[in-house]
Order: sequence, then structure tokens, then C-alpha cells
Amino acid sequence: MVEPIPSITLPPAHHPEREGEWLQQKLQHWLDTEFLPEIINQVIARRAAQIFVRQRMEGEDDLGALVMAIIAEMQAFDFSQSFYSEFAIANAVSDLLLDSLGIDRCCGQ
Repeated sequence: MVEPIPSITLPPAHHPEREGEWLQQKLQHWLDTEFLPEIINQVIARRAAQIFVRQRMEGEDDLGALVMAIIAEMQAFDFSQSFYSEFAIANAVSDLLLDSLGIDRCCGQ
């Protein structure tokens, strides 16, 4: 029988604004290095970080719920000037957070 993947809970947010600044910088760097450095990447990173900070300030610690919130709210974002989508952004945020926690994200481990 297949076991469900356990949820990942982030540590409590003591300084969500600082987390948001860190996330915005890391996400923009990821966006700029994954394809091309473009101004729209700054806007995307800022918006994703704003969503993240608001969710954390509201007490959300579950990584899956944070990813879903980013997907849902970024659906209204105009990605026409970008190579990315709300799914790519949410996945990148998840990867960055997992890396920061020292969790290996390869192969479902």
C-alpha cells in the first residue's frame, strides 16, 4: 500500500517581512538565471513574495497550502511578458523553501 506524502510544515514566522524579502531575492535570482533576466521577473518575484508574506502573517505554515495560495492568486497575474506561469512560480517557491530547510527535493525523498 502506498503511503501518503507527509506534509511539510515551515517553522513559525517570527519575521514574515524578512522571509518575504529573502524569498523575493531568491526567486528573482532563480527567474533571471533560469531563462533571461527581465524586468518582469522583479514584478513576478515581488508579487509571489507578497502572497507568501500575507499567508505567513495569517498563520499559514503548511508548504502545500502556501503553494496552492500562490497558484490561486497568481492566476490573475499577466504572464504574457514572461516565460513562466503561476505553476512554475509556485514550484520554484516550494523548491527554494525546501532548499532553505535542507530538505532534499529529489525523487520524492
